[in-house]
Amino acid sequence: MEDKQSPPVAADPVVAVIGGTGQLGAAIARRLALAGVPVVIGSRDAAKATAAAASLAAECGRTVGSGANADAARAADIVLLAVPFASQDATLRDIAPSVAGKIVVDTTVPLMPPKVMRVQLPPEGSAAVRAQRILGEGVRVVSAFHNVAAHKLATDETVECDVLVFGDERAAREQVLRLVGLCGLRGLHGGALANSAAAEALTSVLIFLNKTYGADGAGLRITGSLTPPAAG
Repeated sequence: MEDKQSPPVAADPVVAVIGGTGQLGAAIARRLALAGVPVVIGSRDAAKATAAAASLAAECGRTVGSGANADAARAADIVLLAVPFASQDATLRDIAPSVAGKIVVDTTVPLMPPKVMRVQLPPEGSAAVRAQRILGEGVRVVSAFHNVAAHKLATDETVECDVLVFGDERAAREQVLRLVGLCGLRGLHGGALANSAAAEALTSVLIFLNKTYGADGAGLRITGSLTPPAAG
């Protein structure tokens, strides 16, 4: 049911970035850490996560945690998944025992090489809905960060891209919108988790536009004057 109420998480939640050694995960982890958010980097290879965490800690002057994916998820209040679609199922099942009652932010886009410029949504309708079915009702799945170029997010420059945030619980979306803002991007409520299909599909269109028009990481920008919704 859309916009169900959910309990808030801690004011300064610990965020685990699962797949935090990949391009998108590392970029998000870096922006969050530089903004002062407690971050734990997770990877299938714990040693690789430790090395990435040490490098980030040296850059931002803060302690950055690390561990294998399930351990990183267990240590966090909010868990952000940044892995390829081919790894989504196995990774979610690995961390499932560690995320009960938590917010899981799924950034997964169902790209299926070699035809990444063609929309290929999964049978569930979207990768986000698939994640919710795998994790079960005890987990609040929110999806975001689908249409932002990872290589741009990895810089210190302003990224001209909005981030649509989807989820069935408004309070959970609000927590993720805050993280998006701390990453230096404008986050917007996109509605129910099922609506994530639109942003996931648009990624293939953006890849096509990048190739066709020689763009360097085209993104999504919502035009018009938007009035922030009332708190609730």
